[in-house]
Amino acid sequence: MSAAVPQLLVVPIVLPLVSAALLVLLGHRKRLKTAVNLAATAAGLVVAVVLAQRVDAVPDVYLAGNWEAPFGIVLVADRLSALMLVVVGILGLAVALYAEAAWAPAAVYFHPLFQIQLMGLNGVFLTGDLFNLFVFFEVLLAASYGLQLHGSGWPRVRSGLHYISINLLASALFLVGLGVLYGVLGTLSMADLAVKIAQVPPGDRGLLYAGAALLAVAFLIKAGIWPLNAWLVPAYSAASAPVAALFVVMTKVGIYALLRLWTLFLASGTTGSGHIGATILLLGGLATLGIGALGMIGSLRLGRIASYSIIVSAGTMLAALGLDEVAATSAGLFYLVSASFAASPLFLLGELLERFEATPQEQLAATPLDEDTNLDDEAAPLIGRAFTSSVVSLGLAFVTCVVLVVGLPPLAGFLAKVALLTVAASNGTFAGWLLLGLLLVASLFALMSLARAGIRHLWPAGRTVSALKLTEIAAIGVLLLASVLLTVFAEPVLRYTLLTAAELHAPHAYVEAVLSTPPVPR
Repeated sequence: MSAAVPQLLVVPIVLPLVSAALLVLLGHRKRLKTAVNLAATAAGLVVAVVLAQRVDAVPDVYLAGNWEAPFGIVLVADRLSALMLVVVGILGLAVALYAEAAWAPAAVYFHPLFQIQLMGLNGVFLTGDLFNLFVFFEVLLAASYGLQLHGSGWPRVRSGLHYISINLLASALFLVGLGVLYGVLGTLSMADLAVKIAQVPPGDRGLLYAGAALLAVAFLIKAGIWPLNAWLVPAYSAASAPVAALFVVMTKVGIYALLRLWTLFLASGTTGSGHIGATILLLGGLATLGIGALGMIGSLRLGRIASYSIIVSAGTMLAALGLDEVAATSAGLFYLVSASFAASPLFLLGELLERFEATPQEQLAATPLDEDTNLDDEAAPLIGRAFTSSVVSLGLAFVTCVVLVVGLPPLAGFLAKVALLTVAASNGTFAGWLLLGLLLVASLFALMSLARAGIRHLWPAGRTVSALKLTEIAAIGVLLLASVLLTVFAEPVLRYTLLTAAELHAPHAYVEAVLSTPPVPR
């Protein structure tokens, strides 16, 4: 690995920070702000792809203050971090494109908040210590508060206040847990914690477990586990379409934190309580998966269906992590990527499909009638109506999203479900078979719910979509293209996730890389 790569770890954090400051200075210059926002987001995606290509079995470490670990700020990029950076980059680029059509020009500070959100997300995935994890959590949450309230309307304000309150509670638990762990271990470096946990005397184990439990509750709230996820569906379905599409990755942040810390501290067996954490994750994931499936079948609006699909994906990932197997974690990571690229376009399509406008009188005037014409309940003709090109485009995009969410062949959603079902069946336990059954039921419920929504929005012909802009189509195209590429290159991506899972379940290389990186000689 070249000497320039460690400095590259700073770019995903510094680039959006500098871009946000520049966007604030640009004021009301909309075209220039659009260009800066899109350029910075695209550049961040390029850097993420470069990091994913360059990172190998040994994680790349950057000592930000040139202080060796555990005394200074450390940025670490391994396979998991690089994978999450690429997912954020693709989602960010699609959301930036879609927002430029209408939502971004409606608020002066949308672009800076958007870049600060990307900065917080990238920082969470790159940081190597718990305190900076908390800092970046607060950065992305502070930006998300403004983005969630972007727009107007009482439902958005009400759900936004609930969203802020719950996340402030989770942040308080996070901070208290950090204090307890620091009091017991004397360090917050993730790598150093993994070493010192085994040295904790038996008399201090109770405080250690209490601190770990507080952190776990905070992360599980952010991950959307049942029964701590009542805030998620109202907040996501009420947010503006581009904001909700970006928020898809927010629950993945909580899952990432659990995956990183649980495998680093508990799965290695250093505390003797790894089986307790696995049981909680497995049972909580199964319950979340079931509740999400019921929510999907009971929803009519695409925004709520997409929100419940996020809960389904969160439950699936937590249950896969709870199986405590390399193969399960690998399949869960592939599913995480596929589910992210499936739920985000659903939010965008939900807003576009709501623009369908055609009264029965307009349909009647657009279609010639004779005595043999069949009419519906509103006296509009049932056959003979023409579909416009915009409706056809949105219909094809919607069908593609349905295939991805449900897990039908031949796209990546099917490959992810097959990998998960294989792992669940080979597990041989009751929990494994229960996971297999819930996955099949969730897929069936998702198909029924999305089919009903498609009939409601797309079946009546003669309708048109008003003000469908190129950037909106391009945004959905970026996400669907990412899903197609994930399908085409499924074999190397699955190989990548398998190596990632192996590294997570054997974190010695991560610990050694962080603690053995020397400062640069002065």
